Amino acid sequence: MLLCRWLDSSRSLMEQGIQENDRLLLRFKYHCFFDLNPKYDAVRITQLYEQARWTILLEEIDCTEEEMLMFASLQYHICKLTLSTEPLNNSNEPEIDEVEAALSNLESTLEGRNADKILEDITDIPKLEDTLKLFRPKRLILKSYKEYWFVFRDTTISYYKNKDSANKEPIEQLHLRGCEVIPDVNVTEKKFGLKLLLPVADGMNEVYIRCNNETQYAKWKAACILASKGKTMAYSSYRTEVKNIQSFLQMKSLAPPPGQAATDVESMEMNAECFVSPRYAKKYKTKQLTTRILEALHNISHLSLMEAKMRFIQAWQSLPEFGIKYYIVRFRGSKKDELLGISYNRLIRIDMSTGLPVTTWRFSNIKQWNVNWEIKQVAIEFDQSVSIAFSCQSCDCKVVHEYIGGYIFLSTRSKDQNETLDEELFHKLTGGQD
Repeated sequence: MLLCRWLDSSRSLMEQGIQENDRLLLRFKYHCFFDLNPKYDAVRITQLYEQARWTILLEEIDCTEEEMLMFASLQYHICKLTLSTEPLNNSNEPEIDEVEAALSNLESTLEGRNADKILEDITDIPKLEDTLKLFRPKRLILKSYKEYWFVFRDTTISYYKNKDSANKEPIEQLHLRGCEVIPDVNVTEKKFGLKLLLPVADGMNEVYIRCNNETQYAKWKAACILASKGKTMAYSSYRTEVKNIQSFLQMKSLAPPPGQAATDVESMEMNAECFVSPRYAKKYKTKQLTTRILEALHNISHLSLMEAKMRFIQAWQSLPEFGIKYYIVRFRGSKKDELLGISYNRLIRIDMSTGLPVTTWRFSNIKQWNVNWEIKQVAIEFDQSVSIAFSCQSCDCKVVHEYIGGYIFLSTRSKDQNETLDEELFHKLTGGQD
């Protein structure tokens, strides 16, 4: 979706023509959310849930039919809990003193582990080894996967003809730092794949990897996500990432958990069309849609109100196009318009005719950027002597400048909740020529 109507954060509302009694629509502009905790952030979580919900319903972000049904079941569950006569406070969990909770977490982490084991976790970087299938798209060739022996070490995937060849030179090594990781999944059809867009000098190389089951997919996808950020599986966030992926797959499954009976279609008291986008509302009759939503409900019906909203937000964040804003630009030296995608951690150059990424640049590699306000051109210099420049065709270049500066500002913040917001730095990074 093309966006260009954000107000200028460096100018007052009246300077931008906003008068008393005018109505403003508020949204979270920067898709980088710190420490969402149901205990303290009920209002922020609800605001984010509503923003995510309308993003899905208005098709501002693309999702599969399976994902749409999962989002619909979560919305239905949240509506039921919201309308319930029994008040549900946050996640219905007992109050726990923060210090006590921190000590408990530390105790469980260290329980049963000796100093040697802890040292081993720090010094030994885990690796993954397994049989997977790989496909490299080529013109005029049908999509055909071939089986190889894969080894994931550090931030690199190596693959071999078979397991016995693993002590020899690999057929190829895939360096994942800076790559795009796009899921290619259909839980109902037992399809668990990944599309990797690997950065090269003249653009992006596509590689498709097919896993055999959910567990394998969760481990390899989590490793790929960390590697794309330059991190290894030694990071503590790896296990959390694996669990989040498994939880997401479970929510997408239409099969009820063992021992749980199917819900009666007639028991749904709300209009099913309210929970899906118009495209899917037209595709199914009301009763069919109701049946499918209730099928997806089985795996999330145990969630409390805040837990369900958090799951919705997390599922929204896991979508390939999450947080990407698109603007029409023209790069220096080019004679045609292209799309520039701006995400929380990267810029994406996209071919308008195909919709495919051409190049990705990460904010972490930016050395400096500036704006020529006279000719409305943004110039950015990256590591390794890479530089780009472009003029904005669908918006003022100030909008793009604010996004870049805002995300770089957010990347400098620590997770310390007591940290004072440096407003001066924010306005310095996002302000205009004033």
